Amino acid sequence: MIQGFKEFISRGNAIDLAVGMVIGAAFTAVVTALVDKVLNPLIGAIFGEPNFDSVGAFTINGATILPGAVLTALVSFLLVALALYFFVVMPMNKLAERRKAGIAEDPELPADDVVLLTEIRDLLRQNAGGTDPRL
Repeated sequence: MIQGFKEFISRGNAIDLAVGMVIGAAFTAVVTALVDKVLNPLIGAIFGEPNFDSVGAFTINGATILPGAVLTALVSFLLVALALYFFVVMPMNKLAERRKAGIAEDPELPADDVVLLTEIRDLLRQNAGGTDPRL
């Protein structure tokens, strides 16, 4: 049981997940600051308030109902998604395209599948002891 746990922890999947969670938590502060300190004040400047909580508010038996709070949450969600897309996803996609284009333009490097097949062939040849002429 302990050995299985050691193997699980030392696998890249668990470590990658842990690193992703920590980076995600740290990045949340960046996105939150962008939305709260830049985008929401812009909304406040345009509409007069930084949120829509009071839109459509009404009171029943002393309880205040704020349907605008749902609108505020929806707009906040869209702003976070917008910020992530334009400041993270698009730059990362451009970087990946540039890397891919740089690799594809080098005619001296074989394609990934050719490298993999060559490695498989070499391993088969090694395991056969070099006696199989087909390898």
